[in-house]
Amino acid sequence: MSLFLEFHLIQNFAPSNLNRDDTGAPKDAIFGGQRRARVSSQCFKRAVRLAAKQHELLPEANRGIRTKKLKALLLERLAGRDAEEAGAKVEAALGAAGLKLKDDGKTEYLLFLGEGEVAAFAALIEQHWDELPVGGDKKSKKDAKASLPAEIIKKAKALLDGGKAVDVALFGRMLADMPAVNQDAACQVAHAISTHRVEREFDYFTAVDDKGDEGETGAGMIGQVEFNSATLYRYAVLDLRKLLGNLQEDRELALSAVEAFTRALALAIPTGKQNSFAAHNPPEFIGVCLRHASPLSLANAFERPVSPRADQALTEQSVERLTAYEDKLAPVYGAPQDRWLSLDLTDRWPADKGERLASLAALAQRARELAADALGA
Repeated sequence: MSLFLEFHLIQNFAPSNLNRDDTGAPKDAIFGGQRRARVSSQCFKRAVRLAAKQHELLPEANRGIRTKKLKALLLERLAGRDAEEAGAKVEAALGAAGLKLKDDGKTEYLLFLGEGEVAAFAALIEQHWDELPVGGDKKSKKDAKASLPAEIIKKAKALLDGGKAVDVALFGRMLADMPAVNQDAACQVAHAISTHRVEREFDYFTAVDDKGDEGETGAGMIGQVEFNSATLYRYAVLDLRKLLGNLQEDRELALSAVEAFTRALALAIPTGKQNSFAAHNPPEFIGVCLRHASPLSLANAFERPVSPRADQALTEQSVERLTAYEDKLAPVYGAPQDRWLSLDLTDRWPADKGERLASLAALAQRARELAADALGA
């Protein structure tokens, strides 16, 4: 049976520009015929990864790195060796795995690797130091690669197994010329959209020159920044069986990943223009649902946008709308054994709808226990 752990968040941000488009304006989208604020899934996924690192929700060995500077990372781990010789051997080892480097020493595209994979490459180079070539011109490098022992090539290719990195397991990766090491994501994240209609606003600003002359008038600089303020509906869904498979059937690590992801998702706030706006606003509502049939996004609860009211906050109205739509959708598409957990600061989620938790730590722990029960022994 399918097992999906869903996350539904209602989060109100003060004036901000968390995720910009190519013109510097806050991203938006037309939904239900109305313009909505939008924060991209890519933006929130990076914020989740940064939150997990900042709050040390997972051991470093189970985190990933997205970079083109793999050679530089490996040279740091081989710091006791001659730099030029180590550089040549790193290139040979990466070439054996099928990873190409450009003339500047960077990979051709961003790699998403587990810390364990990087450490394993360093260990491979140390283990086979004498067998790896010391470099030369491009032709000799090609010949050197061809002459590498088959054992080294086999080991190098086997290293790219995800390294039990939780963020790689969650969000997947694609290496264009190495499809064998691609990993399908266990987690899908929707673009966050505002539950109500939004218009862009403009902040006209001036900056004064502290060293201006007495007779100097006017500003040293003028400009404008676009921003908005929005109550967002955020949605993510985690395929528990896929997560377990991506983590090489390590059940304890998969459960730790569920707990860490629950906390990181709530703590994740994009960094865009935060020095100007400081919109550090946590979610007002977090709902976690274990689905046994298929995932159910509740975004269409807001196809008709919520309208501002003097007597009720947008967050409160949004949670009420979410509840009503889930009550309509679940009997048709859900399963009787679906279970809800909630953390609700609006007091608008029904008290009898699942289990209510009082803190983020408690919610994350119960999400872990729910996943454990669902996955079985």
